[in-house]
This record gives sequence, structure tokens and C-alpha cells, in this order.
Amino acid sequence: MYVSYEHYRMFYYVAKCGNVTQAAKMLLNNQPNVTRTIKNLEAELGCTLFSRSNRGMRLTTEGERLYEHIRIAFAHIEAAEEEILDSRSLRSGMVYIAASEVALRCLLLPALKQYRMRYPGVHMRISNHSTPQAIASLKAGTADIAVVTTPTDEVPALTETIVRPIREVAVCSPYFQDLLDRPVSLETLTHYPMISLGKDTKSFAFYSSLFTVHGLLFQPDIEAFTADQILPMVEADLGIGFVPEEFLRQTDKVRVIELTDTIPTRSIVLIKKKDQPLNTAVRELERMILEQAGK
Repeated sequence: MYVSYEHYRMFYYVAKCGNVTQAAKMLLNNQPNVTRTIKNLEAELGCTLFSRSNRGMRLTTEGERLYEHIRIAFAHIEAAEEEILDSRSLRSGMVYIAASEVALRCLLLPALKQYRMRYPGVHMRISNHSTPQAIASLKAGTADIAVVTTPTDEVPALTETIVRPIREVAVCSPYFQDLLDRPVSLETLTHYPMISLGKDTKSFAFYSSLFTVHGLLFQPDIEAFTADQILPMVEADLGIGFVPEEFLRQTDKVRVIELTDTIPTRSIVLIKKKDQPLNTAVRELERMILEQAGK
């Protein structure tokens, strides 16, 4: 069976836009021609690809199956066109990054500064997410890459590169002076108020697992929405927190608690889709991130 590229191109844009009128505008074509082409494609394939209503056109089960393949093919084609037309200049472009707060502060900011200075014409959109949210954005196609902290769930469609390790420490304010006079255990910390990220985060899962290994329950009294909220609450004498060592450079109001138990090293990782090539702007940012980390 031979179906022309133009048929699939029109199908791709109608599926992407959800209606023929908008697709025709993007294709610089007219609505009757696009409608006719879609009907011809359905006839060639022997199935209905769209369900039609006053609200627009929605993919059928067969249409969704075809679109998933066509989407990947067009991603490759568009990446190739971009590489040929504007491969090294990077005078323009778009980069979507889903990043955790820890990854942003401990790794990304210097790389983003260098990238911005070198390629001022590239627009960047950076979303502050927990690790699960960042990976969800990547899978949904609303982010080009995700830069987050471990642990992460293994997803077959994604590839993960370890960029650098991070060491986290337990901290408190001088208000809890009795924790600073001597090395203490994790069990001792359970008798004090603790601050943590929420239960839907991988940080919570990490520390919950750590405490479980030592036969303890991890039950923080305060749940923060983002990692950068933990340190101010520790400074305000609200409890004990676990933060990356890098965070301590910005404050002299907290103290590191010396522990008799070891907190395992975590990692910052860069995650991307296996089947979707990155555009030139994203590839260059990826290269600079890895280069900065000595990869």
C-alpha cells in the first residue's frame, strides 16, 4: 500500500489541532482540500480515523494508534529540518526544562547562565517540579528534558543519565542545641519535630526508606511544597530538615547535625525520551550540562 507523505502530513496537523480549519491555516491550505485528503486516507486504510462533531474532530482508537507512529516520525523529520536549516547558529529556538528545586540550585543555574550568555536568542521555559511531576511532564511532551534527583522510577520509554552526586545533611537551628553537642542517631531525631517534602515526592520516599532500614517510622510534622521552603522553616526553629550541602552556602543561621547513621548519596540525573530526538537547542543545553559536570 502506498500513501503519500502529504496525506500523513495533513492527518498529523488535524490530529494535533483537533479541527480542520486550524490545521488548514497551519498547512497554508484550504479546508475542503484537507477534509478531502483525510477522507481519502481513511478510505486507503479502511478505517475511520476521526469522530466528527460540532466541537471538532477527535481521534478514534485506530486514529490514536496511527497518530502515535506519525508523531514520532514527524518529530524526527522536524528535528532533521531544524538541524539542516539552523544547525549551529542557534539564533532562535525553544527549550522546555522540567527541573526539581535541588537540581536547579545544585547544578542547572551555572549551566543556564552560560547557555543564556552564549545563545541569547533561545527562549527557555523552566518548570519547578518534584521528580514525579517532572517525569510526568516529560512523558506528556510538555518538557524536552527533565533534570531531577534520585530515586526515580524506571520507565522503559525514558533514558536516564547520572550527572553528579549530591550529599544531603541533617540541619537544625541553634534552638535545638542539644542535638549539636554530640553525634546523634536517626532514632534520636524522631523525638524532635521534622520538616520534609510531601508524601507524593521521591525525597519523602527516600527518607521513609532510610528510616525503615533503621527500624524507624519517618513521620515529619511539617510538609513543605518545595525544597527551598525547608531551610527558612529550619531557621525559624520549626524543626529539623534534610537539605543538600550546597543549600548551606546561603545561610549562617543553621547548623549541621552530626549523625552516627549514614545518609546515602543521591544523584542528579538528566532524563529524556528514547524515541524522540532533541532539537538543536536542547541538545546543546544537554551537552553543556554534562560538560559542566565533567561528563
